Amino acid sequence: MTIRHHVSDDLLLSYAAGSLAEGWSIAVATHLALCPSCRRRLTVAEGIGGELLDSLPHDASVDDAWASVRRRLEQPSKAPPFASRETSASGQGDGLPEPLRSYLGSDIDALKWRPLGRGAYQIPIRTGERETRVRLLRIPAGKPVPEHSHGGRELTLVLSGSFVDGENIFSRGDIEDADESLMHQPVATADSDCICLAVTDAPLKFRSWIVRAIQPLLGI
Repeated sequence: MTIRHHVSDDLLLSYAAGSLAEGWSIAVATHLALCPSCRRRLTVAEGIGGELLDSLPHDASVDDAWASVRRRLEQPSKAPPFASRETSASGQGDGLPEPLRSYLGSDIDALKWRPLGRGAYQIPIRTGERETRVRLLRIPAGKPVPEHSHGGRELTLVLSGSFVDGENIFSRGDIEDADESLMHQPVATADSDCICLAVTDAPLKFRSWIVRAIQPLLGI
């Protein structure tokens, strides 16, 4: 498996710092479970952050704040940890890697999908925050997603199959990072259905008035 589209630096650094909302963290952690390259980048980011903290001059006025930070670090993290390829068999093949598998409670073959129309399906994923919406999507082989832009940021991580967006192809482990500037219509490749993890922080902006009319019912 060759991953060509990786998590951005800003998301990786925020993940390392523990400051990402849970929805974004699920996408980043799942990508990390599939991507050795980004796991190495994360190790570097964490090392740089530690060195920067060690290099700061002592300031007695921040001692109380630092003690508070230490107490928070000792508490269980809300950001989902990633499972490395070496420690999780579910990161192999076409199965769901951790932490996503735990959120869904089963692997791909046992999932209970909800119809979206035109052969597409979704599974909303609950989180403990309201900043993001997280869902699993299944797009039929050879079929397009309705053309849309974005009201904010959208991360799409491929878990099975692949899709084409413009001149780029996204396969298992690849992550597409889209924002308000992008109007696009991804198309699942003809060989198999494409299953993706999608995270957004605002509703999509569909070009079709028909899709816009039913958008509140679909929750996308």
